[in-house]
Amino acid sequence: MMDLARVKHRVKTAKSYYALGQHFLILLDEETISLYKSAEIFNHPDVNAEEPWFGIEQEYTLFQQHAKWPVGWPVGGFPGPQGPYYCGIGADKSFGREIVDAYYKACLYAGIEISEFQVGPAVPVGISAGDQLWVARYILERITEIAGIVLSFDPKPIPGDWYGADAHTNYSTKSMRSEEGKHETANIKTFKWGMADREASIRVGRETERDGKGYFEDRRPASNMDPYVVTSMITETTILWKP
Repeated sequence: MMDLARVKHRVKTAKSYYALGQHFLILLDEETISLYKSAEIFNHPDVNAEEPWFGIEQEYTLFQQHAKWPVGWPVGGFPGPQGPYYCGIGADKSFGREIVDAYYKACLYAGIEISEFQVGPAVPVGISAGDQLWVARYILERITEIAGIVLSFDPKPIPGDWYGADAHTNYSTKSMRSEEGKHETANIKTFKWGMADREASIRVGRETERDGKGYFEDRRPASNMDPYVVTSMITETTILWKP
């Protein structure tokens, strides 16, 4: 778990694999509106009682350094249909795996709560999900720099009929965990929820439906989202909002 020390500003430290030993990455808060509002929400006693958990699925795109074209794509051209690449294996189907593996190990060493590039469930809960995602993004940026690859969090890095990059946010509270469009994305102007519906704004999994408890997935956030804004808005809406 990442160490947390409290001084005038919140400071979060994580072990740095770039320089082993007593070397750390430091996340020092800037007094931004989004962070101030997020801290205000997550410090509310009603929120603390519900212990909100987040799992943020951070997607991204890797570009060739000089061509500014996705890794694995022929320069100036396009790959075949997605079928062979999705969860694919092999040098002709999986591109940049060495970067992903190095990044994953660096995050584990740093104490990031990570699974694939899903940060969370983050413990301690609440605002730490945003803290850990920012540190994880920095680590990935450093890894790609070493590899000579350009990293992009642009939600639509390639124009046209191609999948975009998202940051789907999985969420649950203590009460939820107890007994008590096209391209798998909903239209930005339409809100809907559904069971196992990848084109819904909010997707509820089959296990949650079956067990009557669990989590839901907010599929609206894009890959370049501010995690403090997204996590605090979900929390405020589900715990503090009084309709």
